[in-house]
Amino acid sequence: MFISQTLRRAAQLNPNGVATVYANRKQSWCEFEKRVACLAAGVRSLRVANGDRIAILSLNSDRYLEYFFAIPWAGMVLNPINIRLAPPEIAYAINDSQSSVLFVDDAFSAMLPILRPLMESVSHVVFMGEGDLPEGCIAYESLIDQNKPMADKSEGGAQLAGLFYTGGTTGRSKGVMLSHDNLVFNALNVVPEMGYGSDTIYMHAAPMFHLADMASTFAVTMAGGTHGIVPRFDVGDVLSFIEREKITHTLLVPTMINLLVSSGKISNFDVSSVRRMLYGASPMPEAVLISAMEQMPDAHFAQGYGQTEASPIITALAPEFHVPGGAKLRSAGRAALGVEVAIMDKDDVELPRGEVGEICARGPNVMLGYWGMEQASAETLRNGWLHTGDLGYMDKDGFVFIVDRAKDMIISGGENIFSVEVEGAIYSHPAVQECAVVGIPHNEWGEMVHAIVVLKEGHGLNQGELLAHCRALIAGYKLPRSIEFRREPLPVSGAGKILKNELRWPYWENKDRGVN
Repeated sequence: MFISQTLRRAAQLNPNGVATVYANRKQSWCEFEKRVACLAAGVRSLRVANGDRIAILSLNSDRYLEYFFAIPWAGMVLNPINIRLAPPEIAYAINDSQSSVLFVDDAFSAMLPILRPLMESVSHVVFMGEGDLPEGCIAYESLIDQNKPMADKSEGGAQLAGLFYTGGTTGRSKGVMLSHDNLVFNALNVVPEMGYGSDTIYMHAAPMFHLADMASTFAVTMAGGTHGIVPRFDVGDVLSFIEREKITHTLLVPTMINLLVSSGKISNFDVSSVRRMLYGASPMPEAVLISAMEQMPDAHFAQGYGQTEASPIITALAPEFHVPGGAKLRSAGRAALGVEVAIMDKDDVELPRGEVGEICARGPNVMLGYWGMEQASAETLRNGWLHTGDLGYMDKDGFVFIVDRAKDMIISGGENIFSVEVEGAIYSHPAVQECAVVGIPHNEWGEMVHAIVVLKEGHGLNQGELLAHCRALIAGYKLPRSIEFRREPLPVSGAGKILKNELRWPYWENKDRGVN
């Protein structure tokens, strides 16, 4: 299997159908395929080689979608960068992958003066925005206009298709290696789960760099449907776009759904066209889900659970199980088609139904490994299973229930935040003696970052000063939303490790599970 195969099928089956809708632009699948082939030739003209990594830092757009197909068409590797990262984190993803070309739009071209001295491998920057061409950049449209369509390289199978960085500051972010087989198999899985067809009009409102949204990027294309694209999530813009374009399917992370249902605006728009609403990337509060189902009664809700390392779908909860008060509503669903799921103990022995252990998966969707990190790859993929780091149990019907996370990871607004990254930034302040970062419940974001800090004797520091220090080191969404300063040392185990569970417990003691 190879990614460009999905595009060629769409152009063959639905050549005159609408491929993309963005701002005031529309194009057919036939037109889209030609632009992709020209863009691929344009990128090749920059003297890049097969297998080179090509990065992108951009808001959602029709050009972002063209990038997703032109790069593999040209025989190169995708590297979509998290738009919420700070410049040092962006530079790390570019340098670690040795990306040779960077695509940027209007929103991020202003960051180039900061990025350029930090980037070690980028030889060309392509400007894909609508404004004036920044100095030292290549115009996106010129790559299309000045090149004839090239033949599809038709490279795929187990070859590397993309690098997708998880979390991340220097030395800790992992580049997940996904093959063509991984991504196309996942698309084959998503098509029936979401009911995609040539009449589908899918809205990209979640960020396109994220695998949660990308799961539908290739699936909708495979089905020959339409990609409707908004630059970023905004309640009013999303609702008006649904009404205007008659959106039939979309993926929203729980935070976005929460913003929709709490806005009081849904009733002001005609959203009856939405047939399927997929949610995922972080746990969904049950009250928010029920409110969403009540406010959008024509939409059938479905959940996808997974992670980047699984391309990303592992389990799915179909619409028929979205029944308020139903026994399965709080589950993450059952193993997706072609995916095997097991609950393992610490020795990788499968546990009996109902017992809590680590959720593990295997199948054609599981990653090749982590870029340049053989030991971490071997540990995560040991004994032929992907170890998710999530704790849960499986009931007698095969439904998986997530109860906690084994890793020190916080999921806030659908974004993975590793506590060690935040702790590293806090510890770098000279006044800090020790700290621990934990996730605590938050009604809007699911979880929020909470820091517990002990200062060195004789030092003073307030929350504003500490946040200002951290802001220069890590992305804004990783910053603590609350900081507690303590005088006494933090509790430690006999091995000297800080007891995070003990620190976390007071905030979760009234919850029936350790995720929100």
